[in-house]
Amino acid sequence: MKLKKILPQLLTLLFIILIFGFFTMNAQENMDTRGIEFGFGFLTQEASFDIQFSLIDYDGSDSYARAYLVGLLNTLLVAFIGIILATFLGLVVGVARLSPNYLIRKTASFYIEFFRNVPLLLQIFFWYFAALRALPMPQDATMILGSSFMTIKGFFTPAPIWTNFDVFFTTLIIAMILVFFFAKFAKKKQEQEGKQLPVLIISILIFIGLPLLTFLIGGVDLSFSFPELRKMSQSSYTFDGGMGIPPELIALTLALTLYTATFIAENVRAGIQGIGKGQKEAAASIGLTPSQVLKLVIMPQALRIIIPPTTNQYLNLTKNSSLAAAIAYPDLVLVFAGTAMMQTGKAIEIVGITMATYLTISIAISFLMNWYNQRIAIKEK
Repeated sequence: MKLKKILPQLLTLLFIILIFGFFTMNAQENMDTRGIEFGFGFLTQEASFDIQFSLIDYDGSDSYARAYLVGLLNTLLVAFIGIILATFLGLVVGVARLSPNYLIRKTASFYIEFFRNVPLLLQIFFWYFAALRALPMPQDATMILGSSFMTIKGFFTPAPIWTNFDVFFTTLIIAMILVFFFAKFAKKKQEQEGKQLPVLIISILIFIGLPLLTFLIGGVDLSFSFPELRKMSQSSYTFDGGMGIPPELIALTLALTLYTATFIAENVRAGIQGIGKGQKEAAASIGLTPSQVLKLVIMPQALRIIIPPTTNQYLNLTKNSSLAAAIAYPDLVLVFAGTAMMQTGKAIEIVGITMATYLTISIAISFLMNWYNQRIAIKEK
């Protein structure tokens, strides 16, 4: 009986091993024929190409490993910003889909139907080649909020210049830990003694007050570098100082956010509608306002329905960021699986590293979301 259960699995595993072995041997034979050696020594060689946008210091004299790190960080940046913005927008639109107000409900429905039915690549092209290309040149840009400029070359805004930032960051982490344990303490006290502490106010005081003390006694200082218009040639201008966000990053983030938020909104709507109508009526009957019913009764239960499909959307957003190569945003695919692969000819090694990187990121996101899903699960006694 056990053999009948195990045999199909063993045969499947053996088939996969044989297929993998066949392609491996075939690739090795072709590489030997062409005199190509397999190895990762190229990672220490000089890259000899520049990258227009980088979160860390980089120039053409750095190694391919450094170029890989630049592309990875740029990919993670887009994924992180996109996930945060898409979650917030999806939550708002999903709740708006169930609004009793006709105009709000239909507007949310139109947004979802429009953006999720237009191909993502086309949306990226629209924001980059149509919307952002209509912006003014640097010399014609109008100042925004007294310090920033939105131009065809990107968004330029003041950049913070820190002194002893490590002290401030460490204190911020400590404040977050204190807020976490205080929230647990307040919840335990309420369950055991029925006393309700002002968790929100105290948490805000800890989160803001403790880092502020570092400016007084920790030697932390903060100043800003403002963008200033500089003439490069007779007809070319740019901004010096401040922080410049390239148009490629803006277009990619906008497209990923607006597209992914439509699916998250539908997950939110399905989660809320999955809660029984009787619970909503019972909560309203004891005097809870609609916002309190949503916050205290509906959402804690709806999250069990919302989180699993939303995790898939986070993974899709991260993988869809590889479309950045279409508008020359220097992500992992363009920098490493594009330029680096063409220069070195190490196709198998580079594609393998790129695939393993996306697999690792996806597994990390899945692990984190599954942990959170278990954390908020309603424990049955």
